[in-house]
Amino acid sequence: MAEIIQKDGTWTFDGDAVRIVPGRDKGVGLLRQTLGEVVVPLRALAGVSHEPGRKAGRLRLRLRDGADPLLQVTGGRLPEASDPYRLTVEPDRSGVAEYFVAEVRNALLLDQVDPGPVDSYLLPGPAVPITVGAGDGTVAFDGDRVTLEWNWTTEEAKRSGGARAFRIGDVRSVEWTPSRGLDNGWIRFGMAGSAQAAAPKYDPYTVELFGFKKDPLMALVAAAVAVRMPHPAAPGTAPDTDPGIGTATGTAAPSTPAPEGGSGSALAADRSADHDALLRRLRELGDLHRSGILTAEEFTTAKAAVLGRF
Repeated sequence: MAEIIQKDGTWTFDGDAVRIVPGRDKGVGLLRQTLGEVVVPLRALAGVSHEPGRKAGRLRLRLRDGADPLLQVTGGRLPEASDPYRLTVEPDRSGVAEYFVAEVRNALLLDQVDPGPVDSYLLPGPAVPITVGAGDGTVAFDGDRVTLEWNWTTEEAKRSGGARAFRIGDVRSVEWTPSRGLDNGWIRFGMAGSAQAAAPKYDPYTVELFGFKKDPLMALVAAAVAVRMPHPAAPGTAPDTDPGIGTATGTAAPSTPAPEGGSGSALAADRSADHDALLRRLRELGDLHRSGILTAEEFTTAKAAVLGRF
């Protein structure tokens, strides 16, 4: 097992999944705090990296395209403080971070995980029920029904129609866009059979976002809805509109992705190469321990994890 504990959070890898627990540091964004623990199965990973820095480094997980509904609806536009797949690493823990990276990469090699895109979600998405109030309204979702309620900032033309409630089966698409500069953001629900959406300010199926602290939480609502909709890349899916960044759309049920794997000879060759890599890791761990980067306890745990792979 590999584990790194920082103020920013704790990442643990047991060979099958990376378990991410957000920290309590002031730099941990509200989205990460609200989302809570995330378990990323190995087959959902495309890669991992450690980016050293003078004051602090970064550990980053790269997920396979389409594996996570949160990344699907946000399209790479989450601010760093809200990104659950980034961990700030103190300089004196860089050796532990490098070991963590090596362990995950070795497991990806051993299991021959395809880093390419997937056609079904491999993460469950945010827990429900979930309720978020931001911008000109509040969105509540219980796993089946979405409710939109308005507040005093809502445009009269939208507020006069009253609250909106609809079932997920009536949703054609869900879209989240963050505020940028003077441009407001939104969370928009495209309804089956509805005409082209009006501007967010007037659309009764859109909550307009003004760029305040709680805005990113609407991305959690969008992800919770998206994961219960057909995957945009699922075979046979015929979306009403082309799925794009920040949008999840679809009309057909998702299918199970094809099994991943390779030939027996290729597997044997990869295992032999990885065996040599693990031996090198043992030597590297010894060097890290002798130089004081790894404590005795960390060295013992890391060594046991490496030996467990033979």
